[in-house]
Amino acid sequence: MTTEIRGASILDVRDGTLRPGTLEIDDGIISEILPAGRKRRGVDTVIDAAGAVLIPGLVDVHTHGRCGFDFGSADESGLGVMARSYARDGITSVMPTLASDSLDALSAAAERIKNFSRSAGVNGPFSVFEGIHLEGRYIDLARRGAHNPDFIVPPDSTELTEFAGVAGLPLHITAALEREGGEKFAETAISLGATLGLGHTSANYQEAVSFKERFGVSFTHLYNCMPPVHHRDGGTVLAAFDTGAYCELICDGHHVCPEMVRFTYRQTGSEKLVLISDSMAATCLSDGEYMIAGSAAVVKDGVARTLSGALAGSTLSLPDAVGNLASFCDIPVTEAVRCATLNPALEVGIEDRCGLIEEGRRADLCLCRPDDTSGRRRLNIERVFIGGSQVAL
Repeated sequence: MTTEIRGASILDVRDGTLRPGTLEIDDGIISEILPAGRKRRGVDTVIDAAGAVLIPGLVDVHTHGRCGFDFGSADESGLGVMARSYARDGITSVMPTLASDSLDALSAAAERIKNFSRSAGVNGPFSVFEGIHLEGRYIDLARRGAHNPDFIVPPDSTELTEFAGVAGLPLHITAALEREGGEKFAETAISLGATLGLGHTSANYQEAVSFKERFGVSFTHLYNCMPPVHHRDGGTVLAAFDTGAYCELICDGHHVCPEMVRFTYRQTGSEKLVLISDSMAATCLSDGEYMIAGSAAVVKDGVARTLSGALAGSTLSLPDAVGNLASFCDIPVTEAVRCATLNPALEVGIEDRCGLIEEGRRADLCLCRPDDTSGRRRLNIERVFIGGSQVAL
């Protein structure tokens, strides 16, 4: 099956350039990118982009759920509801994120997700669940945020090996590596082929720098659940900037205020900022009472908080995060797109399959009409393709 998308401006997220061209897709894979005006014979389906911008499908590597479901507890039906919902939002690749729980519960959730992913193409196109992001249980109790304290334990290499045997790869792990056993834990993670994020942590500057240099850590939802910057102690945050690490950011205007988003972007540029949703079950739904990480949360005016008042994930969807970043930083929407495509893919090591429009990659794409003129900038997604198949919006 050959599909041709004509009349598009194709975005290269590496340098932000737009080039008119024609995209050829063979059996779900990008086979050729032709200059504007050139066509290939024998094409089964022709799609006229009518001048729209063609971007890579969005990649969310830190999301706990949506549509009333959480990855920690969702069954096959719930996983399907979420996979369709992500796809309709143009989020074509997802790292389902598991919050702190018992090892048995985490392993069972990973098994369900893996089994769903094996059969997901039957009723697709679905958003692709690329692997697992294990956020907890190996975090700092004092920086737990909304995580259930009953399930937080020191980094345990034996547990990690057991979990990885169930979850498989790709596997990304957020942990407080400064805790006892953290260095052995990190070494085990790397040997298993996993990637690491430093988060829910009290690591100081020197420790965080060392973890980046030795284990290549990224920084999980920067600022949130880590020591604040102080003029006599730059801490984890300054270490993230100084080492050129990938820095996740929840760009909803609540977890990090707009002026701090601008400050962060000046430090990271478009090359190292990773937009995430950290979304929870209430995403796409109305205000009310929900559960996240095994704890009760109340959503009011779209903001989720625990009963004690701490922020509890978000109700953000990644296309809105892109628009927010562009608005807060006064940059073109197409510049912000890299932070929700290639960068997250690079952070967790899945860049060989998603995050970039390039020959040989899976044809996960969004046709959109970016709006840089309104007060709130937007992607305005018109069509979504996963493996070359169009998603019903």
